Amino acid sequence: MGDFIFTTILWTLALYGLFEIVKTLINIYTCTNLKSDGIYFIIAVKNQENKIEGFLRSILFKIIYGKEENVKHIIVTDLDSSDDTREYFAKVK
Repeated sequence: MGDFIFTTILWTLALYGLFEIVKTLINIYTCTNLKSDGIYFIIAVKNQENKIEGFLRSILFKIIYGKEENVKHIIVTDLDSSDDTREYFAKVK
């Protein structure tokens, strides 16, 4: 009897979770302006002063000479770096 109650509770929670996922996906699809008109790169960096230039150059190389034709924007955000990562992007703008 206890096994049946436990299984029933698990199935109820699983179905509720599935319902919530479907509801969220429907809300995202109907309530937002998500369009498949391109690719957006969002890059979060922290203390990457020495590596970020090479990384961005490799991404740009792949975009320009590769098969990534649909890239719309590259957004780089600094996560409160303690080195000069933020100053590097101040020069790039």
